[in-house]
Amino acid sequence: MADSSYSADRVRHFTESIIRDMTRVNNNLGGVNMAQGFPDFDPPAALVKAAKEALDGDFHQYANTWGAASLRQAIAEKFEWYNGLRPEPDKHITVTCGGTEAMMATMLGLVEPGDEVIIFEPFYENYGPDTRISGGRPVFVPLKRVGDSFRFDPEQLRSAFSRDTKAIVITTPHNPTGKVYSEEELQVIADLCIEFDALAFADEPYEHILYDGVRHKSIASLPGMEGRTVTLNSVSKTYSVTGWRIGWAIAMDEGITTAIRRAHDFLTVGAAHPLQVAVAEGMTFPQTYYHELASAYQARRDMTLSILGEAGFDFVTPEGAYYVMTDYPDCGYDDDLEFSLFMAETIGVTPVPGRAFYHDPDMGRQYVRFAFPKKLETLEIVRERMRKISEFRK
Repeated sequence: MADSSYSADRVRHFTESIIRDMTRVNNNLGGVNMAQGFPDFDPPAALVKAAKEALDGDFHQYANTWGAASLRQAIAEKFEWYNGLRPEPDKHITVTCGGTEAMMATMLGLVEPGDEVIIFEPFYENYGPDTRISGGRPVFVPLKRVGDSFRFDPEQLRSAFSRDTKAIVITTPHNPTGKVYSEEELQVIADLCIEFDALAFADEPYEHILYDGVRHKSIASLPGMEGRTVTLNSVSKTYSVTGWRIGWAIAMDEGITTAIRRAHDFLTVGAAHPLQVAVAEGMTFPQTYYHELASAYQARRDMTLSILGEAGFDFVTPEGAYYVMTDYPDCGYDDDLEFSLFMAETIGVTPVPGRAFYHDPDMGRQYVRFAFPKKLETLEIVRERMRKISEFRK
């Protein structure tokens, strides 16, 4: 992408999204897209039916800027039974245009120029630009591979906190690694937030996609964190509607909500009214829906790991979300982008280069990420195509 002399400094050094760029590469080549995290199967029929009914109803004008009342009520009720806290819909919940806007509005509303925001690395690629657009300075703390998991060093995390720390971003389950933060890990983070008077921005869109009996815990539910946490979420992953762009931010501190709403109001005014009404209906699904969702994704995860193992990839087993971060076999490439392009062009399966998830691209050279929200039939095609890798392995 060419720069213009009119470009603002705040965006001049941003790169185009590598994830979405790899989707374009894949589509041009007709491959299987395991780069971008969206399903190739339909969302729940009841949710689509609710959207059609909402379009036939009287929901064509602006909803309340903070979100349709029915949706905010549904979010509050679900947050209580699943996450353990009961927010007040009028005081604590802001509906946004996807979780992406929820994070952006949160940072714009709460991060001052010069504030530091701690981000675990590897990280979802939006967090760095979000911080910089808000005038903040990202401080990266590595998640290091230890056996079959990614972990942070508590002492290294402590050294990242300072009097300039405004917030820490926690994504659990984690994109791109599939890590689910344990309650003990969350308590370490919470203790530091309290000690340094910092906020927690908890991004939790994969909260129901969990494997092997692992449980999700929201940091907002820990002692002392209710009033210093913003919990961010969306319908994209849980309900398989990444294109609907309905998200929200929950802050149990009314002053924090006010700051988020001030930013949100002038970013987007509001999310699509009919879809908000439909999502309110979807959030009343019985709890069995979430168990079945996790079970279906467990089958996809296990099949994906089987495919990668057969092809010689050295992966870390994800505990949640629908991604797997992996070293790649020696096929004559020692660069993540070159290997990803080889996969797209020659194998017909497209991952994301690891560099997309690190502030220094060299740190991601050994990794690629595969997204597996796919039909089992699609994964069978992947298995067949991946067998060709054996022809290229050194």
